[in-house]
Amino acid sequence: MKDYRYLKTESYDEGQIVKILLNRPETRNAQNRGLLVELEDAFLEAETDDRVRVVILGGVGPSFSSGHDMGSKEAREDFAEIAARDPSVGEGATLPGREAPWRGEWHHFLQNTLRWRNLRKITIAQVQGKCYAGGLMLAWACDLIVAAEDAEFADVVGTRLGMCGLEYFGHPWEFGPRKAKELLLTGDSIGAEEAHRLGMVSKIFPNDKLDEYTLAFARRIAQIPTFTAMMIKESVNQTVDNMGFYNSLQACFTIHTLNHSHHGELAARAAGDGRQAGGWKQAPPVLPALVGRP
Repeated sequence: MKDYRYLKTESYDEGQIVKILLNRPETRNAQNRGLLVELEDAFLEAETDDRVRVVILGGVGPSFSSGHDMGSKEAREDFAEIAARDPSVGEGATLPGREAPWRGEWHHFLQNTLRWRNLRKITIAQVQGKCYAGGLMLAWACDLIVAAEDAEFADVVGTRLGMCGLEYFGHPWEFGPRKAKELLLTGDSIGAEEAHRLGMVSKIFPNDKLDEYTLAFARRIAQIPTFTAMMIKESVNQTVDNMGFYNSLQACFTIHTLNHSHHGELAARAAGDGRQAGGWKQAPPVLPALVGRP
């Protein structure tokens, strides 16, 4: 496995199992562009290695991922680098207006996540601590999700950024329609137990056993013939796509882009009420979604 700036990689059982770890613990593994570029490279390397049967995606430190990077030094350097590129290698970053950020989000947040969802390996998300917003996208792209007892899932972009949800809009499929509306409208979180009841999480492991038990779970799956595993994955993914999953994601990404344009117009008019883009820095803590309390 390669050496990366923002990732750690580990290999087990003569290469049958590969673990990819987000390695920005100081930002709770926030996803800057550099991390996502490296993640695509690491997934591709695992996909093209015929020895690999299962890929585990996890995070170093107390949290799986706090979501998209909202402005760290590394994230600002990323944007400055791509904005300064020659148009021949600009990847859309040199285009005017809304087109540049739209191209970036389409590639790094929608298409990459779809590709990882369809990776030609079985993938397991190993989640501990906070899994917020963009962190959900990484977990949802995996075939299975296992969670530590302290895992917490939330999409706060509606209440903190005034957006309609993530670019990879899997919420109705993962939470169910009404729970998706509740969690998006409140920004509340659910724990590992409720995520398991909803069918989003497969296993809940003790915090101190998360690494050990996830690896044991991966070893069980690695025993299945690779073609059998891929046909199971393909059968389920194609069924969900025929139910409208893929087309729904495309449509909701267009709505997401419209939402960005709305806030761009508000900013141009110097409007907003503090709950729109920018107010996230003063946002209150994320609260658990409790059944008996408003």
